Amino acid sequence: MTKRTLFDLAKAKSARPPAPSPSRGGGAVAPEFWRTKTLAQMNEAEWEALCDGCGKCCVISLEDADTGVLYRTDVACKVFDTATCGCSDYPNRKKKAPDCVKLTPKNVPKLDWLPPTCAYRLVAEGRDLYWWHYLISGDRESVHIAQASARNKTRPEGRLKIPGLMKRIVDWPEPLAEPPTQPRKKR
Repeated sequence: MTKRTLFDLAKAKSARPPAPSPSRGGGAVAPEFWRTKTLAQMNEAEWEALCDGCGKCCVISLEDADTGVLYRTDVACKVFDTATCGCSDYPNRKKKAPDCVKLTPKNVPKLDWLPPTCAYRLVAEGRDLYWWHYLISGDRESVHIAQASARNKTRPEGRLKIPGLMKRIVDWPEPLAEPPTQPRKKR
């Protein structure tokens, strides 16, 4: 079995990633389902497959009450694992973090705190996924290579209150517009 990388995909732009495999009991994942289905039409496996694993939905944002502007911090939900860039207890997340919002086809269009690169938001708006989404690239690491994720960029919320969170507001980098053409040099 040969391992494909983003660099291989960049060289052969016509290469198609392997179709995602079905997940536990939620039905089959149709090829390019995000281009042909609405969020409401997706089965459970497709819904879960749509998540790119960026983890930015787990990052705490603050809203300016006067302007409505959202400011993203470098603080994540207490259940978020920054090293793996995922929930440390996904099946029980609502018990451990009661304010965790379960994304649904109904609420996604209303959730202005979802990052503009969020696959759920993109599909709800009738837009295509970015190059770094694993359904496009074929590689779950591409979201991290593109600097589109929260991996290793957050700290747990702990006991921080609003004044402490305000000190943690950061400018998140824009994801790379295209796949890198050169391998990164090791330091």
